[in-house]
Formats: sequence, structure tokens, C-alpha cells
Amino acid sequence: MYTGLLHLHNLLRWAILILLVISIFQAFNKNKGLAKTSLFLMISAHITLLLGLFQYFTSEEAGFKMIERVGGMSNVMKNAMARFWVVEHISVMLIAIILITIARRKAKTLQYRPTLILLLIAFLLIMAGVPWPFREAIARPWFPGM
Repeated sequence: MYTGLLHLHNLLRWAILILLVISIFQAFNKNKGLAKTSLFLMISAHITLLLGLFQYFTSEEAGFKMIERVGGMSNVMKNAMARFWVVEHISVMLIAIILITIARRKAKTLQYRPTLILLLIAFLLIMAGVPWPFREAIARPWFPGM
């Protein structure tokens, strides 16, 4: 079950990135379709957050169990891989999802400029917080199962 949820979490990353890029273009072009696209973006982001929180609290690779395994929070902060999974990934993604949620509220009232700014910041945070394959200690594959 855990592996399936991890794969779903990884696949939803692509849905979020695609919807985020579409939403950014719609906000830039002042397209009224932004209200609907931002809703799907927010739903995808919140589902991914729930899956990520489940993994954070149950996984051996991240969260509380890693803190115990590494020997406390001071050791987590000294270990780049442990620090990424215990602190950086969850913090950056949580901030990005909060920004996406605020952007959704702005998009509903067709406030294009604030929506665009919030979505761009969220995009940058997500790009920085994803464990891309080229990031040595924390790499994950482009697509699950590869």
C-alpha cells in the first residue's frame, strides 16, 4: 500500500506542475478559465499534501522515524539527505500549497496580477523542493517505477 501511495504522490507532482503552468499562463493572459484551472490545481495540491503527510508520519525514509533513526534532530540537521526529507521538503511544499490556496481565492474574484505573483512564487518553491533525479543524495526518478 505504501508503495502505491508513494507512486501516486509522485504522479500528482506532474499534475500539479502542468496545472500550475497552465494557471500561470491564464493569469498572465487574463483568461477567465483561470478560476476552474486554479480549482483543479488546488485540489491536486491538497491531495498531494495529504499523501505527503501520511508518508511523513509513517515512512522509514522521512519524518519522525528518520529523526529517531539518525539519532535526534541535531543529527538530522547535519545530514543533507535527512534534513531535506525531515525539514526542507515538507516546509517548502507546505508554503507552496498555502500560496496556491491563496492564489485560488484571488483567481475566483479574477484578480489576475496577485494570482500570477502567488503562482509564480509557488512554482519556484515547488521546483526547488522536488527531489529531481539530478539531485544526488535525494534523487527520485522522473516517473514512479523507473
